[in-house]
Amino acid sequence: MNQTQPLVTVVIPMYNVASFIDEALDSVLNQSYENIEVLCIDDGSPDDSSTLVEARKDPRVRVIYQQNRGLAGARNTGLNAAQGEYIALLDADDLWHQDKLKAHVEHLEQNKDVDISYCPSLFMDENGELLTIGQFPKLKGINAKDILCRNPVGNGSAAVIRKNLLLYIRDMNKASSSERVEYFDERLRQSEDIEFWLRCALKYYAKFEGIPDAFTYYRINEDGLSANLDKQLASWFSAMNYNAAKHCRFFSRWFSLAEAYQYRYLARRAIKSGMKQEARKYCFKALKTNILVLFEEPLRTINTLGCMAFMHISPKGFDWISQRVMAGQKS
Repeated sequence: MNQTQPLVTVVIPMYNVASFIDEALDSVLNQSYENIEVLCIDDGSPDDSSTLVEARKDPRVRVIYQQNRGLAGARNTGLNAAQGEYIALLDADDLWHQDKLKAHVEHLEQNKDVDISYCPSLFMDENGELLTIGQFPKLKGINAKDILCRNPVGNGSAAVIRKNLLLYIRDMNKASSSERVEYFDERLRQSEDIEFWLRCALKYYAKFEGIPDAFTYYRINEDGLSANLDKQLASWFSAMNYNAAKHCRFFSRWFSLAEAYQYRYLARRAIKSGMKQEARKYCFKALKTNILVLFEEPLRTINTLGCMAFMHISPKGFDWISQRVMAGQKS
């Protein structure tokens, strides 16, 4: 590869993120690994996010403007423009540890068969204060069932993708007349991550592997899209449907378990938000859909059921127990 080209491309979608973009950029530009380019995709944002980025006058940073396409569309624009051998995704309200890119580059350089490298994540609140919970997923031996049921990548700021995988996807989609490849499905406004990871595993046989360090800081925004449980569930079903028709045997075997895990995840979100009726509904749906959700991960499921019961019996003590038992809320 030409030495003047960056080895890593960082793709940051931007839409109404003026409150966060400076902090996100700081976490990228202060990386211990420096051979990078940063593509900030202005997705028709009405605020001054792009003005803040351009004011830095850093030669590594470029703003790409487009009409609003949503998060998936902004990522696709960045992926299509990326020059790096590795592409790192960062949502503009999240942050990275200063050694994240260095660790992922080392991981991918030492493991040429790995297509998607990811890491555990720590959660922070809207003010950037780290919480006592996070995502600590399975790191090795990942198969399509793991992606469907547990999504070890976890969030949109954890993954670094080998460009060769994207080139393979591009070549597999040559029948399209468009020069712009849609890697993430732009029909989805939520759950676009899991749909893409699952498609990579099922259709393109991508290898996923994680590194052990929690180098991604994921911001919890209870007022954002992720707070709307019904909308999130409907989007998840849509994402699943996009893959199910072409992989009938796989989905007939594993989908009910994945659905149960999704209900458990929504129950945990409801518990975290103090939504008693929703928590109870999703807990019972999880058990009814596939009882294996109890036997595969008994401690986590029992903790969820216990918190749900406790918030009904003793609301005053619920905040105390939830902070200690609900670790790993994403799961």
